[in-house]
Amino acid sequence: MEPKVQALNYFEEGFLCSQSILMAYGPCFGLHREIAARLAASFGGGIARRGETCGAVLGAFMVLGLIYGHTSAEDIETKERAYLMVNAFIAEFQAHLGSIKCRDLLEIDINTPEGLELARDSQVFTSRCPGYVSKAAEILDSMISRQQSPSNHHF
Repeated sequence: MEPKVQALNYFEEGFLCSQSILMAYGPCFGLHREIAARLAASFGGGIARRGETCGAVLGAFMVLGLIYGHTSAEDIETKERAYLMVNAFIAEFQAHLGSIKCRDLLEIDINTPEGLELARDSQVFTSRCPGYVSKAAEILDSMISRQQSPSNHHF
């Protein structure tokens, strides 16, 4: 199953946006599904429901780290490439959706009990968030397919 479809399936099962992306793409790069779920567990709702960066975006950042991240403190060139890729992702996501902030995307501050209740009652998590997971996956797929040099991934 392609990672985008798997990410949407995970989200529909009840996993967070961040988990859904990392769980779907992580295994392509040697990250076990369970470890991916744990690693991304605190990033839902824009980092623990704070409404900051969208969980799907954060999941994508972790995938980009798996692809482009540096493993040596002296490897400045690789670090800069990773930053370039993350910034390219941000630009594309924002171009399509207007923001990478959860509270802007949902138009509700879910960091308050009232806001969280409103979000649940209005079903924004089920009506909007699948689109954010989907767009994050589309951008990742596009970035991965445009990748010039071979790397250690098995996608």
